[in-house]
Amino acid sequence: MERRSFLKKAGLGLAAGAAAAPSIVNAQAPGLPTVSWRMAGSWPKSLDTLFGGMEFIAKRVAAATGGKFTIKVFAAGEIVGGLQVLDAVQNGTVECGHTATYYYYGKDPTFALNCAVPFGLNSRQQNGWMVHGGGMELVREFYKTYNCTLFPVGNTGTQMGGWFRKEIKTVADLKGLKFRMGGFAGRVLTKLGVVPQMIAGGDIYPSLEKGTIDGAEWVGPYDDEKLGFYKVAKYYYYPGWWEPGTELDLLVNLKAWEALPKEYQAILESVCAEANGWTMAKYDADNPAALKRLVANGVRLRAFSNDIMAACYKATNEVNAEASAKNPAFKKIYDSMSKFRSETVQWFSIAENTMSNFAVAAERLSQRGSKK
Repeated sequence: MERRSFLKKAGLGLAAGAAAAPSIVNAQAPGLPTVSWRMAGSWPKSLDTLFGGMEFIAKRVAAATGGKFTIKVFAAGEIVGGLQVLDAVQNGTVECGHTATYYYYGKDPTFALNCAVPFGLNSRQQNGWMVHGGGMELVREFYKTYNCTLFPVGNTGTQMGGWFRKEIKTVADLKGLKFRMGGFAGRVLTKLGVVPQMIAGGDIYPSLEKGTIDGAEWVGPYDDEKLGFYKVAKYYYYPGWWEPGTELDLLVNLKAWEALPKEYQAILESVCAEANGWTMAKYDADNPAALKRLVANGVRLRAFSNDIMAACYKATNEVNAEASAKNPAFKKIYDSMSKFRSETVQWFSIAENTMSNFAVAAERLSQRGSKK
């Protein structure tokens, strides 16, 4: 296989499984240099899926190169804060960083589009758009202006709607609420009277405990349980309409990437593809049991009302229109993503959603029957 063909396929195999790494080129050939990188992360070490994803990449790269290409990982705060990873990569403080790029929407709202936007793409649609829908090319073109390239390395799936000290029954209940919110969705909630707060993951619990904020969202049951939010807020809402399929990315300094031997580039791309599948699979495996444990600890599950969802959807369309009118880069990428979403929603509704809805109803009926 020609190297150019291999590199292209490695970069596109986002959902690859454990078979990806063994098929990579032989990086232990004579003459290849020893390379040491540092990876800054946006996550505390306690989160073994997010921080664990960083470790997964580093271990696989080292194994595939016989230890010639090593990446040392650093949790949030060890080199830079969790919300400064982009700056560290852009400036060359570190060669790469593991993050959720919507943290940087304050620099440019375009950063949210390859990560998660309200009522955007679910995890499978996100992978489809990035790999086969032109998303990757458009996004990488934008990131070049920040001296970076990027590789998708995971997805959380649709997230939960967060933790609240009190019930949120109506749109009016949102007014004045101080809510920890990551990414572009803060602009949407502002239209509904919420006061969004951007706080790194490791700092959310003390803010919630002290009453600095009234509520907080993070990811889902498995990670939220580890961070202990259920101890200080009992109402757990769903769905996280602002994050229907949150992509995690490895940002790589452009100069460091271009200096990397082609064999190592191919390996890193392949490992990132493997990590993308590993992360989503781990969340799917771990979230169900975590949710059961949370409920057993007194957590009260609540769904956002249709009125709240409708108001948020309306505000989202307004925010997207405003951003598109002011920002050509945002409009170019958002139009591509929006078109892809429109074309895939119908397909998902025909097969995937119909099957899932029936399976849920059948399982509930079966459980009721077994209790009689």
